[in-house]
Amino acid sequence: MISKIHINEIENLLNKENIIKYKILQISFDIACIKLLLSNNEIYIAKFYVNKKNNFNAIESESKNILYLNERFEFFPKHIKSNNDYLIIQYLKNDNKKPDETNKDFLEAIVKIHSISNNLYGFNFNTQIGAIEQINNYENSWTNFYANKRLNPIFDLVNSQNVIASDTKNKIYYIIKNIKDLIPDKPSASLLHGDLWEGNILFKNNKFVGFIDPGTFFGHNEMEIAYLRWFMPKFIDSNFLDKYNEYINLDKSYLEYEPIYQLYYALCNVALWDKSYIKEVKRLINKIKI
Repeated sequence: MISKIHINEIENLLNKENIIKYKILQISFDIACIKLLLSNNEIYIAKFYVNKKNNFNAIESESKNILYLNERFEFFPKHIKSNNDYLIIQYLKNDNKKPDETNKDFLEAIVKIHSISNNLYGFNFNTQIGAIEQINNYENSWTNFYANKRLNPIFDLVNSQNVIASDTKNKIYYIIKNIKDLIPDKPSASLLHGDLWEGNILFKNNKFVGFIDPGTFFGHNEMEIAYLRWFMPKFIDSNFLDKYNEYINLDKSYLEYEPIYQLYYALCNVALWDKSYIKEVKRLINKIKI
């Protein structure tokens, strides 16, 4: 999968610095992520397509995304080099030692991101979640943005795979059609990481290190909070909402519409990973008061 051509291209991008060794961290959605040790003892991460199948270039998008975030935060890996085919970023040292509660360092990092606001929902360019392109054309209505740029496109993608029962389809159609009655229409447009699940949050010795794999856009901060609570990793503790609320106020009706936001991520997982997430789609729909 990783050829000598790939290695040579990366070395050329790094001004012909020699790669002493490399380790494949993962290959998913036709994108390789490898850890590099260079002759100057620097350790980097390189990302590139091993097999590109569509017109959307996630490497180029993430490169622009990382540059944008590097200008604003210290807890994303630094952009080292990139072109249309390769992205090379700083390696953030991490391990599997995660805290058993929501610590202040992690919480304040999320708050710093969500505290940057905009007057419209969307972003300057399209970003990604997994292999899926997120359309980010600006909207002045959050309900329109969420329905038209998030929920409806992923529902169409999953629906094309003929894996959703008709009763579930009808309920999702209802949610999309009546979205203005189900979630806030004009919340503050906050900067979001865009793909903030446990695998994209790094810790070392129970201390927060940083975030990786962003798919940034301006949206309702509570959508990201809902995603964090969906899988409920141990560092999202039972008091997480109260702790977050001390910095940024959550809507008092948040828990009522939380599953509507989680529905987007469940449908993403059906499309990207495993059809068994259809059960989770049904569970979330049953929680929504419709």
